[in-house]
Amino acid sequence: MYCKLPNHFFPVQASLLTLLLSTLSGCVGVPTGQESAVVTRAQMQMGTLVKITAVARSGAVAQAAATAGFAEIRRLEELLSTWIPTSELSRVNAAAGVLPVHVSLETLTVVQRAVQAAEMTDGGFNIAIGPAVDAWRVTEGQRIPTEAELDALRPLVDLQSVHVDVQEQTIFLEKTGMRIDVGGIGKGYAADQAVDALRRAGAVAGVVALSGDIKTFGRLPGGKMFPVGIQHPRQDGAVLAWIDLQDEAISTAGDYERFFERDGVRYHHILDPRTLQPARSCQSVTVIAREGVWADGLNTGIFVMGPERGMELVEHLPDVEAIIVDQDGRLLVSSGLKQRIRLP
Repeated sequence: MYCKLPNHFFPVQASLLTLLLSTLSGCVGVPTGQESAVVTRAQMQMGTLVKITAVARSGAVAQAAATAGFAEIRRLEELLSTWIPTSELSRVNAAAGVLPVHVSLETLTVVQRAVQAAEMTDGGFNIAIGPAVDAWRVTEGQRIPTEAELDALRPLVDLQSVHVDVQEQTIFLEKTGMRIDVGGIGKGYAADQAVDALRRAGAVAGVVALSGDIKTFGRLPGGKMFPVGIQHPRQDGAVLAWIDLQDEAISTAGDYERFFERDGVRYHHILDPRTLQPARSCQSVTVIAREGVWADGLNTGIFVMGPERGMELVEHLPDVEAIIVDQDGRLLVSSGLKQRIRLP
């Protein structure tokens, strides 16, 4: 059965972001004779709900494009997921302190981009932070580790001990017990690659959403851009601001998704790599960029940097914009977004 793309959308919660695609659920295109067809499908991949919308000249092409997008994400998951023992990153982590591991160009590229994001954010983003995150057990034991425990972990979260050899195409973790996890940048990279797969399969527009990491391309039938709502960090289910996207990616890091409170203090999963304590300067950071890998990779680092230094960085980066909510709830908007966002 076919159905027409509506003239408006209603919000659906998509983890950190609200992607306005709910009325497309179950649609497999538009009637024969229409210029465009729209398909929206969802699957569990990379440990989260992945939703792909493809716009193409026919329902069959749109379906094939969505299938290609999911296949590409699944392929990358087999390389990058630390939950899969045979993945390349799992093998890198297992060989920590022992020997370098040869990896694919995709894995090498993601780790290289992660190192670049770390350099751009003065170490605020760190793919080696995992041992410290585990010590906090924010979503499980909700325990506060001692300073002695955190001090013992500091050598294991040193990004300088992650060695990427481009010529040999290897990654080596210098110290036993180290491990890297690209979850903070890999979903954005996967969204980029899935969009490329959609295009190769014939889609003229669409959206790839891996929970809160969203990449758009082209425009909807009728020329409309893709509207996205950014979640309010302190009002569950409320929208902080709306923005229309075209050929852009968006990603949010917030202290409200994984946290616990004790004695009036919020402890969340975004740790400052210097202190190994939860970063305190922001409630949320949303980054919009041309590529999902940068939207995803920069938001956490900027969250750690804080609103002033973070916004200063954004203003110096081409094709990167940001919306920051500081610790007091104050809204900061980069210069390139001030005329684009819509407040509720």
